[in-house]
Amino acid sequence: MPRKFFKKYLPNHESVRNHRHIARFGGFLRHPNLWHLNRHSVAGGVAVGLFSGLIPGPLQMLTAAILSVALKVNLPVALATTLYTNPLTIGPLYVLAYLIGRLIIGGNAAPLSSPPEVQWSHLAASAEAFAQWALSMGTPLAVGLVALALGLALVGYACVQIGWRAYVIRAWRRRRQLRSEHGH
Repeated sequence: MPRKFFKKYLPNHESVRNHRHIARFGGFLRHPNLWHLNRHSVAGGVAVGLFSGLIPGPLQMLTAAILSVALKVNLPVALATTLYTNPLTIGPLYVLAYLIGRLIIGGNAAPLSSPPEVQWSHLAASAEAFAQWALSMGTPLAVGLVALALGLALVGYACVQIGWRAYVIRAWRRRRQLRSEHGH
C-alpha cells in the first residue's frame, strides 16, 4: 500500500528528470533514492520536508530539494511534505516554535502577541505584517524554529519507518494466512 499510494500521487521520475528546467541538473538527479519508493528514502523525504517546511518564505522547496539531493532521499516526497506549512498553519506553528524557544532559552523574553490575520485580498500586506510579527519574537523564535524543525523531522522519520514496517509485516502475515488457508 505505501508504494502504491505514493506512486498514485507522485509524478514519474523520468518525466521530472526530463523537464526542461530540471534537466540541466541531470547529474545531481540520477541517484535512485531520489525517486525510488522504499521505506528509507520516503522516511528521509518526509523528514527533509518537515524540516524544510519551517524555513521562511519561498526557500522551503529549494531547501528541501538541496537537502534531498545531498542526503539522497526521495525528492518528490520531500517537496510535497513542505506543503504542511501554509497561510493557515504557519501562525500556530510559529507560536509553538516561539514557546519552545522560550523554554529552551529561559529568562525573560518579549511577551507573545497574536499573529496577524491573513487578509486574502491584500496578501502582500499580510505577508509583510507576518514578517514583522515574526521578527518581533527574535531569538526565542529562531531557536524554537530550529528545535521544532528537528523534532518534526525526527518524529516524521520514525512514524514513516514504523508505519511502513507495520504495513509490511501485516501484509506478510496476511499472505501467510491465505497460503495456509488454501493449502499451499
